Amino acid sequence: MRIVSLVALLQLSAVAVNGFTSSPAASSALFGSRRKAASPLTSSSTLAISTTAGDESDIISKAEQKKLARKELVKQEGGRFAFDTKYGALNPFAIYYGLVSISLGIPWFFALMFCKFLYFVTRGKIDKQRRLPVFLSHVWGTTLMRLTGCYPKMINREILKDYFKKEDCCMFVANHCSWDDIPFLGAAVGWRNYKIVAKKELEKVPILGSAIRVAGNIEVDRTNRRSQLATLKKGIKYLKEGVNLCTFAEGTRSRTGRLMKFKDGAFKMAHKAGVPVIPMAIVGAQKAHPVHWMFPYKPTGKSTSVVVGEPVESKDITEAELSAKVREALIENLPDDQKPLPK
Repeated sequence: MRIVSLVALLQLSAVAVNGFTSSPAASSALFGSRRKAASPLTSSSTLAISTTAGDESDIISKAEQKKLARKELVKQEGGRFAFDTKYGALNPFAIYYGLVSISLGIPWFFALMFCKFLYFVTRGKIDKQRRLPVFLSHVWGTTLMRLTGCYPKMINREILKDYFKKEDCCMFVANHCSWDDIPFLGAAVGWRNYKIVAKKELEKVPILGSAIRVAGNIEVDRTNRRSQLATLKKGIKYLKEGVNLCTFAEGTRSRTGRLMKFKDGAFKMAHKAGVPVIPMAIVGAQKAHPVHWMFPYKPTGKSTSVVVGEPVESKDITEAELSAKVREALIENLPDDQKPLPK
């Protein structure tokens, strides 16, 4: 009897539950909260997708605008035949400059390889200061600048003539705003033996990388502390042996042409070796060969110059004072559009 009653009760309960869940009101009562929760989620997802699409559209639009602006700038600078590439802009003169550079670079490269073989065979006993590769590089740079009309004007060069009548070597410090700064600086220093303090990445540049290595120039890895210390020691050794050093104290090219903050390395070397620093202000190079051009887009001879400053003694002053004096001398010889902006 109790079993029958229990079965009857279960049957009634089942019918009640089935009826409750089968009705729209009951379904709403049980699952309505989940369905309502799903609605805002769907809405927010749609909004997020819409927002992302809008952001991507803005990014694409900005990229296109930047590309068009650069194309217009290249045309303004290089004329109607100028065009842009992923390696930099070109125009007829830039192509001519590149062809001359490469044509002269082929014999330069083979001459450098001969030097390398010579030093290997003689185990470095001939030309210990590696003057021959520096001479060959100077011939390449001077010839290139003469053939393309890019040889800069030299101002106050008599200061160097007077200096080297009395002294053996010095540290040359220049501002850096163009690839042309290296041959410009070399032209100003003249046919003397000198080494450049160069960033290690230049090893990858065809021919130039070989010239840097064979001539014994100083390469510095800016991400490696040990390399920086080795650079410092090698630079001091060169200066004490009477070999001139050339360096760009900013450590990299200025994209605007304005003088940037100095690194300490050049002044540490000069101070430790006790040699003077001669400031070399390179004027106008960034206008004929901006960073977005592969080669100069016009002859630079009439619009560029190297201004030689008076030697700054490194003795009896601190490294910071030496750096400040050299910076002040460079700023004095730079035009307003290359001077650092006031803070």
